[in-house]
Amino acid sequence: MVVKLYGQVTAACPQRVLLCLLEKEIEFEIVHIDLDTLEQKRPEHLLRQPFGQVPAIEDGDFKLFESRAIARYYATKYSDQGTNLLGKSLEHRAIVDQWADVEVGYFNVLVHPLVMNLVIKPRLGEECDAALVEELKVKLGVVLDIYDNQLASNRFLAGDEFTMADLTHMPAMGYLMRTDINRIVKDRANMNRWWEEVTARPAWKKLMKMAGF
Repeated sequence: MVVKLYGQVTAACPQRVLLCLLEKEIEFEIVHIDLDTLEQKRPEHLLRQPFGQVPAIEDGDFKLFESRAIARYYATKYSDQGTNLLGKSLEHRAIVDQWADVEVGYFNVLVHPLVMNLVIKPRLGEECDAALVEELKVKLGVVLDIYDNQLASNRFLAGDEFTMADLTHMPAMGYLMRTDINRIVKDRANMNRWWEEVTARPAWKKLMKMAGF
């Protein structure tokens, strides 16, 4: 049965799931939820995602929300299909999980408000908080120095193979790289090398084409 994903293909969290589905070669159908008209807050969508966010999926009778949980579910369910995103041993999987947790606790908490101020607010006609942006840039620089050091001796974040550790970073990073502060990545040689490699993957290119980027 084809996976039904409720979301907006240009939004970062649905992109996390879509990128997983593409890497795992899983068939899916996108049911568009218009974030600009707050369709995600309507009663019918709240039955799928009670917090009024995207994405949510339906896989037959099984329903799930939260992009990272959905991606892990499909990476596990189809472990023998497409790209192995989870790691090939217990130890490798622990390292993958470690860097996936880093994305939530250290990376996204900074990049999300940066993207909100640099991309979303201007699109909505709201004023960017320039002071906050400068503060977040300094904090993100410290985090990215750690990433750059990790990537100095590793092809990807969790070792020599592309995994969920890399995938989960990519949608928000993609938005960051389309802003005027993309030098924060480009000026770090190992991070820039990593970004160029992961965005050359066919699944990412297909996702960007779907999103119109």
